[in-house]
Amino acid sequence: MSALYFLAAVPVLAYAIYYYFTRTFNYWKSRNVPGPEPTAFFGNIKESVVRTKNIGIVMHDIYKAFPNEKVVGMFRMTSPCLLIRDLDIVKHVMIKDFEAFSDRGVEFSKEGLGQNLFHADGETWTALRNRFTPIFTTGKLKNMFYLLNEGGDSFIEYVSTECQKKQEFDIQPLLQTYTVSTISACAFGISYDSLDDKLETLKLVDKVFSSPSYAFELDMMYPGLLKALNLSLFPSSIQKFFDNLVKTVIAQRNGKPSGRHDFMDLILALREIGEVTNAKHDSAKPVEITPEVMAAQAFVFYAGGYETSATTMTFMLYQLAMNPDIQNKLRAEIDEVIQANNGQVTYESIKEMKYLNKVFDETLRMYSIVEPLQRKVARDYQVPGTNLTLEKDTIVLISPRGIHYDEKYYDNPEQFNPDRFNPEEVGKRHPCAYLPFGLGQRNCIGLRFGKLQSQLCIVKFLSKFQVEPSKNTARKLEFEPCRTIIGPKGGIRLNIAPRKLKA
Repeated sequence: MSALYFLAAVPVLAYAIYYYFTRTFNYWKSRNVPGPEPTAFFGNIKESVVRTKNIGIVMHDIYKAFPNEKVVGMFRMTSPCLLIRDLDIVKHVMIKDFEAFSDRGVEFSKEGLGQNLFHADGETWTALRNRFTPIFTTGKLKNMFYLLNEGGDSFIEYVSTECQKKQEFDIQPLLQTYTVSTISACAFGISYDSLDDKLETLKLVDKVFSSPSYAFELDMMYPGLLKALNLSLFPSSIQKFFDNLVKTVIAQRNGKPSGRHDFMDLILALREIGEVTNAKHDSAKPVEITPEVMAAQAFVFYAGGYETSATTMTFMLYQLAMNPDIQNKLRAEIDEVIQANNGQVTYESIKEMKYLNKVFDETLRMYSIVEPLQRKVARDYQVPGTNLTLEKDTIVLISPRGIHYDEKYYDNPEQFNPDRFNPEEVGKRHPCAYLPFGLGQRNCIGLRFGKLQSQLCIVKFLSKFQVEPSKNTARKLEFEPCRTIIGPKGGIRLNIAPRKLKA
């Protein structure tokens, strides 16, 4: 008899489990919002969850599947989310109605590294951002330029030495030695005496981007659980590294700004104040600048300046190798501008290189690094141009890659064509048709630094070297499914050779 009860219970239990993991799947249908059919447990992101496809590519696929829709209802695990395709609605979310979408909606422990500027909640974010913005003004970037220049020269010397040993390189790890040096110098005044020291730091910070964590999926399945349990997204080794880094710099500078006007000087100045307030909200709780808060900002600055810049330059060199005419045109501009500046690479000379800027922008059109853009609505919200009202706390998503590869905005989107960014072409497009750094008040605060860091390296590199496909260069790139940002699967291998100068 017990066996019969067991056999009868199995299908009941199976149905109960199935119901639990599909219970929300009528959410968008009941609101007449079109969208892909979800799969039990996974929703619409199964390929991302099982790590066979990068989440940015999954979002692009969903975007493409509904070409005539303004919005698409989808599910990340069991959580309903709204994918926005219409650029006018994108503008409302990112700019016009920002007060309703100021939070990213990534819920986890806001202790330790969770207090960083990228993940901070609305009022805390506003207070921190207002204080950190001044470090990225033109004047501050000019003051830091000599550090980038020194890092660039050291990088070129290193590549020259390596070129005597071999011709083919895995490009991204090579470029990471430059970005980790320059971000360390410009942010913290740290100089690495050896390549081994750089590689150890790279190996540690890289864990944040490459370790296959399922914390995000857990939050999608049970929104707010990580925060309720006070769980962090970051390994304890990363927390320890940045705690020690901040303590070291504080000790080196005797707890006060050193006059370098770098990132740590700004944080030390804030530390002397003691806390940061939100000028727009007098009732908001002040943010105390504790060592933990300092370490959190150090982490996000380090991680952003190291990984995103190296990845962008990797894709740029790949496209220059695959398009030698574009490489030659860019090199000709570099030569002309440097010659006109008495052979010197300066902040001003880089700003003169208009074609360089177009190549950079086209690289980020094809390979937008952070996917998807995410916001959480702070109140019930009527979506403009639709009959849909979003419920408070609903997550909205935007696919930069989907938009960047949409033929409505870019002809032949698979083709690398820097001329898309001629001023007259840019003027024809919707202002929200280009989103590599986000948009509006919560865009990437370090984009000007990252752009300068990358462009200086490319200028110095192309002045001395030429890059070509090797026998191992992939003609069609695939993307790493386990990384939190878009990156090449298996790396990108290219041949580097000293430049052949005309006699």
